[in-house]
Amino acid sequence: MTQPMIPLPQTDAPRLPDWPPVDTVVLPSPEATDALAARIARVVEAGDTLLLSGALGAGKTHLARALIRACLGNPNEPVPSPTFTLVQTYEGNAGTLWHADLYRLGAPEDVFELGLDDAMNGALDDAICLIEWPDRLAPDWPEGAALLHLSRQSDDTRGVTLHAAPDTPLAARLAQVLHP
Repeated sequence: MTQPMIPLPQTDAPRLPDWPPVDTVVLPSPEATDALAARIARVVEAGDTLLLSGALGAGKTHLARALIRACLGNPNEPVPSPTFTLVQTYEGNAGTLWHADLYRLGAPEDVFELGLDDAMNGALDDAICLIEWPDRLAPDWPEGAALLHLSRQSDDTRGVTLHAAPDTPLAARLAQVLHP
C-alpha cells in the first residue's frame, strides 16, 4: 500500500474546524445512509460545500456516492472514488457536483491546482462541493461550509454528527433533513 503524502491522523477527528455540533444521527445500515443522502440531495444548492470527515472505512465515500446518485436522479450512475484523480465532477439539476478526495493531497495550497478553491469559494456559480478528508485544507475551510463527521460504531452502523458555524444556511437546511 502506498503511503499518503501527509501522515494519517492519529485520531478519528484530525484537525478540523472548531464549529460546534448541531445534531447527530445514527445510521444502522448502508440503506439508512442512502436514505440520508437522498434527503440531503433535496436541500443542497449551488454554492454549498459539504465537508465529509472520519477515519478510513467510516463511510465518507459511500455517503458521497449516494448523494451524487440522488442529485442526478440515477441510482445506477457510476461514481468512481476520486482517491487517485482527486476530483470528479457531475452535471446535476441543481448545479455541477464536485466530489473531491483530498487524502493524497500533499499540502493545502495544492487545492489551487485542482480548481477546487474556485468551486468552494463561490467563484463558480453552480458548484456544489463534497470534500472528503477536509483536514487537508486546514485551516482554510470554506466559509459557509458544513461538516458531517462520520464514525464507525459497529458492523454497518455509522454515527453522523453535523458541525457548522452559527447561522450557516447549509447547516440549517441539513439539520431539517438529518432525521427521517
